[in-house]
Amino acid sequence: MFIIIGYIIVTASILGCYAMVGGHMGALYQPSELVIIGGAGVGALFVGNNGKALKKTLTSIPILFRGSNYTKQHYLSLMSLLFNIMSKSRQQGLLSIEKDIEDPSASELFNQYPKLMADPLLVHFLTDYLRLMISGNMSALEIESLMDEEIETCEHESDIPAQSIAAVGDALPAFGIVAAVMGVVHALASADRPPAELGELIAHAMVGTFLGILLSYGFVSPLATVLRQKSAEKIKMLQCIKVTLLANLHGYAPQVAVEFGRKVLYTTERPAFTELEDFVRNNKPGTRSAEANEE
Repeated sequence: MFIIIGYIIVTASILGCYAMVGGHMGALYQPSELVIIGGAGVGALFVGNNGKALKKTLTSIPILFRGSNYTKQHYLSLMSLLFNIMSKSRQQGLLSIEKDIEDPSASELFNQYPKLMADPLLVHFLTDYLRLMISGNMSALEIESLMDEEIETCEHESDIPAQSIAAVGDALPAFGIVAAVMGVVHALASADRPPAELGELIAHAMVGTFLGILLSYGFVSPLATVLRQKSAEKIKMLQCIKVTLLANLHGYAPQVAVEFGRKVLYTTERPAFTELEDFVRNNKPGTRSAEANEE
């Protein structure tokens, strides 16, 4: 929604001011210039990425127009799940959660949070490290190091679409200049025409520079920023799980361990201490779905 609103503001402010000074809208309508710039940008996207990166970039575009999944409610559910898992392992031993992590879809603990279960990255990250904790063959320091490596890898992979789109955005002004130069060449090749017609051809050529800069800074480059923000939210979720599990490994009680996780969240989504405490208390295993309770 904000992307659409932003596009409307950019377009309305530029074209509106152009019209205010008496500019002719028809002069800006140059499909050939747009085809040159857009086609060259898409071509550069294909040239600058391998198949995996290109697929990841294209599949990330619809995500731009969706709201964030990482809301306060999402983190409340996540920390409630972590609390319930740690409480069960503390009371009944680590082996008591083995069946839960081997088949989360059949686990009462996990099925209490269907929205979390819909996030494969979250489920795999959490169950993988719970499995390592159960094995007992790795120290807390070794698990922390492995978590850092995986989070860093995930961060690099998540940044690929943003890098690809940013590269195209950076190239669009240059492609606009290419379109403008081609238009000037066309105008100079028509030097035998009357001055009024030559002036019109040169004006049309200059539209290429205008379009290249506008498409770059007003439309394409901001998308890379949005993708990086969405990527940061995903990474923050993994960091929350990491800090909570490590606190539990160091011997802190589940109530304290989830407080470690709460503190690493962005302030815009971070629940208050009492809010988290009440949510966890009201969503013990065996009750209604935690997310249904919240609704």
